[in-house]
Amino acid sequence: MSTTRILDGGMSRELLRLGAELKQPEWSALALINAPDIVRKVHQEFIAAGSEVVTTNSYALVPFHIGEDRFWKEGPALIRLAGRLAREAADAVSHRKVLVAGSLPPIFGSYEPQNFQPSRVQDYLEVLVENLGPFVDIWLGETLSLIAEAEAVRNAVAASGKPFWISFTLADDEAAIGGGEPKLRSGETVADAASWAVSSGAEAFLFNCSKPEVMQAAVETAARVFRTMDASIEIGVYANAFEGETGEAAANEGLHETRNDLNDDAYSRYACSWAEAGATIIGGCCGIGAAHIHRLKKTLLS
Repeated sequence: MSTTRILDGGMSRELLRLGAELKQPEWSALALINAPDIVRKVHQEFIAAGSEVVTTNSYALVPFHIGEDRFWKEGPALIRLAGRLAREAADAVSHRKVLVAGSLPPIFGSYEPQNFQPSRVQDYLEVLVENLGPFVDIWLGETLSLIAEAEAVRNAVAASGKPFWISFTLADDEAAIGGGEPKLRSGETVADAASWAVSSGAEAFLFNCSKPEVMQAAVETAARVFRTMDASIEIGVYANAFEGETGEAAANEGLHETRNDLNDDAYSRYACSWAEAGATIIGGCCGIGAAHIHRLKKTLLS
């Protein structure tokens, strides 16, 4: 487990914990507008907890959250601010290297693969890539629900010269938790997504914003595909702490309650199972805070 890299955790609940106001539809983008110092503080706390990669707070900087007009008028400046805050926090660390991952979210809504618009997606991704580019070390297409979203990210960053990671959100209903074949929220299989990743040039293939119970099977499936195809691609996991089923609701249409049973100790036990299955990049998503990351570092890097 000594080769495991530790990611950060979920931004939004940490913003709330430190006093930022979050409300729909802007959600975490509101903190960039009203409280950028708190965004920087969240990055700093994750780094202090042991994160080796911090992710830009650009997830909600899409028309789905801030509106079409604001995206074109204010979006570029907000995106640059998100990049700069993460970069400043990472560069302030003198004793170890901290990377900045540029978050490229699902443009047309989380958990909503049916809304994907291939004819328009590059218009928006281009703005994110152009304005985050000066600040990031790697690209992270995250919470993607279908392979076409990942392909769009690959195309968007192709000219940047920087490596990219792709992270899919998984079906995590009762059938999935009960042992069904691991699938994306689109219904596409993890095996097919992993096969796509081999041909994509992605450096890492991850799963995020799904319940921890479904992650091990997905990691095992991806590892099997990569062995079969003789591919050297890192596998990663950063699960959420959402309570109840999320498959029928968009991820950001309201504030999901978080689980009381998923404390730092419980989450670290899941993380050990992911590492044993082949994951080498591990962090947290919604509801997984700095305390969880601190425990991950102690558990996985001891």
